[in-house]
Amino acid sequence: MSKKYKLLVCCGNGAGTSMMIKLNVEKVTKKMGLDVQEIRHCAVSEGKSAASGFDIVLCSKNFVSMFADAEKRGTKIVGLKNVMSAKEIEEGLLAATAE
Repeated sequence: MSKKYKLLVCCGNGAGTSMMIKLNVEKVTKKMGLDVQEIRHCAVSEGKSAASGFDIVLCSKNFVSMFADAEKRGTKIVGLKNVMSAKEIEEGLLAATAE
């Protein structure tokens, strides 16, 4: 049985940008055939405390260090240089889901 992934998308304020990233992540995960249980978007400040409840966190590269605790607990952190790039999102998810 394949793993069902829980994804968290974070941006500075948790409003517009994270919602747009979430929509791109939804498109990319469908294209990849990734089994997704949940995709949630929020501000980095909220995501920091919620991150360890997710399998993968996607955020801008400049926020990656804020998720060090979650990463120590096994959450994969995908730092994106261009948060709107479907290609970059796909590459990050491929790396994060590689067994």
